[in-house]
Amino acid sequence: MVTLQTAENALKNVYLGVVANQLNVKANPLLARIKRSSKDVWGKEIRKLAPYGINGGIGAGSETDALPFASGNGYVQFVADLKNLYGKIEISDKAVRASANNIGAFVNLLSDEMEGLVKASSFNLGRMLYGDGTGLLATVSSVSGKVVTCNKVNNLIEGMLVDVYSSTGKVNTSPLTIIYVDRVNKTFTYSSSATVTISSGYSIYVQGSKDYEITGLGKIFDSSATSIYGVSKTDYPWLKAYVDSTEKTISDIVIQEAIDFLDMNVDSQVNFIACSSQVRRYYQEYLSAYRRNVDITELEGGYKTITHNGIPVVADRFVDEDTMYLLNTNDFTLHELCDWKWIEGEDGRILKQTQGYPTYSATLVKYAELICDRPCGQAKISSIKASIADSSES
Repeated sequence: MVTLQTAENALKNVYLGVVANQLNVKANPLLARIKRSSKDVWGKEIRKLAPYGINGGIGAGSETDALPFASGNGYVQFVADLKNLYGKIEISDKAVRASANNIGAFVNLLSDEMEGLVKASSFNLGRMLYGDGTGLLATVSSVSGKVVTCNKVNNLIEGMLVDVYSSTGKVNTSPLTIIYVDRVNKTFTYSSSATVTISSGYSIYVQGSKDYEITGLGKIFDSSATSIYGVSKTDYPWLKAYVDSTEKTISDIVIQEAIDFLDMNVDSQVNFIACSSQVRRYYQEYLSAYRRNVDITELEGGYKTITHNGIPVVADRFVDEDTMYLLNTNDFTLHELCDWKWIEGEDGRILKQTQGYPTYSATLVKYAELICDRPCGQAKISSIKASIADSSES
């Protein structure tokens, strides 16, 4: 007979390992390339020494001159709080009782809940990788009833619960539910249990997540940010990433210029390129126009993609539509206190009744933060336009 204890055992012993693997490896192509480590985690913080420059204790001289002065490697300490990443499922008491004598129905019930959890978690993990840590999803351009026009909607999806902020703070008392996203006209339609006034310039965030998300690429390439990981960019200018924002068409030469800059100036070897699907189409158009062979490679997690001189070029929905990132993923580490775990009560139970409701919920958690050891070893090309008519290999 199926009981709550049966459900708990299945969640702990059957689903947890599968879900953790899917979120660590298959959630996003970039995430699959980033190493994970519990090293440098101290309590609720990550404290990591990041090296820069070279050892200065070298030189040449005569056989009677003094030896070179010693000068060790340069280090700076990164400090960042572990971020709390959650995923929650809910099962009604009625559903559990209805499947009590049908193991197949019970398995389907749990499988459906876990598939939904993996889908939602994968979406948000992928989004955070390209975010700036604030959780900003979009900025409101205009509003008509409950239809909101934004600057972009690639971070939005149906079913997402969001908060709305003005310059003075949150304007909604309960989360808004996104019920439809018009990706062509960059609008979304929402429902809300309370009246909400939304105006142009307001900002959209995932419910309760403002300023609590992992530090993604948006922060690394944010030229207005004066510091990162608690270290001043003014005091340590090498923390500034390479950014080319001049309007241009995409070509092998444009990509190679950025790769060469990182190689020659920072000794950083690009091994992963991420761009929007629009930029990838521009690049494919360029390759076709010049009758170049399009090489395909398969990445960890089963992703197939085109390449530039052997470097995978991956289209990701969370990259801004005119942008391409050139990354050395060896410089990135997802520091974690532990892998994905169920939150357990003092009695060891993970399924808990929702107070006042005939439902049971379980919460998956991971405490982690993304650190890039060498922000200067990464590059961003933006303002990429469509036409290749003026593109030149010279």
